[in-house]
Amino acid sequence: MRAMQVSQSTQGPALVAAELPQPQPAAGEVLIRVRAAGVTPTELGWSPTTQAKDGTPRKGAVPGHEFSGVVAGLGQNVSGFEVGQEVYGLNDWFADGAIAEFCVTQPGSIASKPASLTHEKAATVPIGALTAWQGLLELTKIQRGERVLVHAAAGSVGIFAVQLARLYGAHVIATASSRNLKLVAELGAAEVIDYQASRFEEQTQKVDVVFDGVGGRRSTGRGVCSSPAPGW
Repeated sequence: MRAMQVSQSTQGPALVAAELPQPQPAAGEVLIRVRAAGVTPTELGWSPTTQAKDGTPRKGAVPGHEFSGVVAGLGQNVSGFEVGQEVYGLNDWFADGAIAEFCVTQPGSIASKPASLTHEKAATVPIGALTAWQGLLELTKIQRGERVLVHAAAGSVGIFAVQLARLYGAHVIATASSRNLKLVAELGAAEVIDYQASRFEEQTQKVDVVFDGVGGRRSTGRGVCSSPAPGW
């Protein structure tokens, strides 16, 4: 199969085209024919890209761990999916990813692709949506009526954080650049703040939860800092 592999050079990591054997699903695995893959530029430097689980150097990793595609094969003891079914999801950080014609994953890491989404759109969902879900619903456990401040609300994680917070009844305050203020308001933010024009702490009252999609200095109280990079 055709794939892109990470190659290390004196100029840093780069992607090179390669011909690799098509993977085969082991027991409990699902083979995916990839139609689209999500791209995270920083992934080339993540530790799972450069080293194996035991810490030894890893060479020739295939990146891209969020994807949309079609089930092409089922390993033993896999149920709930069938060959030809359109799905989207993730695969293990230490496995070869989806910048390839095929990849393997586990049944618990995929779901049926919504009919309303193209493969390209579906491939952008898994990491961002899962990060927002874990931060708001599993870590901070937001409650109806709480005031939730979402930084980087127009980012790949922030757009899901805004929608989830609104869906669960929170009052959403969002920071974004001027060009994205209309977007985050349409996603469900009750208040939008142009971080380039003013300081958010001067524009809003007390908040219950801060969802920080930027990083850096943390605020006190309940909050979560999101990052798609594993191991942070």
